[in-house]
Amino acid sequence: MNEADRNALITFPVLIVIGVLVAWAGSQGGGLIAGIPLFALSVGLAFVIQWLVFLPAYWQQTEKFFDLTGSLTYISVTILALLFSPAADARSLLLAALVIIWAVRLGSFLYSRIHKAGKDDRFDELKPSFFRFLNVWTIQALWVTFTAAAALVAITTTTRKELDIFAIVGLLAWAIGFGIEVMADSQKSRFNADPANKGKFISTGLWSRSRHPNYFGEIVLWVGVALIALPVLQGWQWVALISPLFVTLLLTRVSGVPLLEAKADKKWGGQKAYEAYKKNTPVLIPRL
Repeated sequence: MNEADRNALITFPVLIVIGVLVAWAGSQGGGLIAGIPLFALSVGLAFVIQWLVFLPAYWQQTEKFFDLTGSLTYISVTILALLFSPAADARSLLLAALVIIWAVRLGSFLYSRIHKAGKDDRFDELKPSFFRFLNVWTIQALWVTFTAAAALVAITTTTRKELDIFAIVGLLAWAIGFGIEVMADSQKSRFNADPANKGKFISTGLWSRSRHPNYFGEIVLWVGVALIALPVLQGWQWVALISPLFVTLLLTRVSGVPLLEAKADKKWGGQKAYEAYKKNTPVLIPRL
């Protein structure tokens, strides 16, 4: 076993402990199923789904169903939480609908993209290693847990409040963010599909206002979800606000912007047009 595999083996229980802690905190004040917290069951289901799909994925050495599995996990845990909610109200139904709509759209988009590309080169070094590849799927379970935490806590809690100004503002924020993300992805897909643009970078449409408008939309829509959930959070349930913070940190500091910026710099760095685009276009927040 090489050093990378040993580190992966050590990391695995750490990921599990993090998931358990979030499950415990989000379950406080929540509904129960046969004495087991509903929120914790939702978190557990997220991990089980990832591990079940990981096994054939490792056997076949493929990552084609990774993104699709993530989206199906969002949908599954949300439906589970809603079906067994102590008293599903308008806020719960609204949150469930927003998460499912987002997951269906993103999952179908990402699956279509990797189906056309044939592979995702981010996984090339990970797939041969059982534990490193397993950790990728386990991290995706944590990604689902963290991102959907606000919605899941609000759906499973025993505290209920009628829709209010937070719900209205949150829904508006979600709609704006979702619209920006969908439009940005659509514009880039059309740009890349045009043979005349082969080897070029996109700098039109929303991409003329921000270098990563899709990520900006993603952050805004999860802020909207957190705003809708906010009025019913109590005690340890406030851990659910990790949702928009996690999305923001993930996209701006870990796997989103930094990776794509480095990839773009490697591909177009030094070119006059690209350097001008980079200088005059904000990284994330669109220029009005």
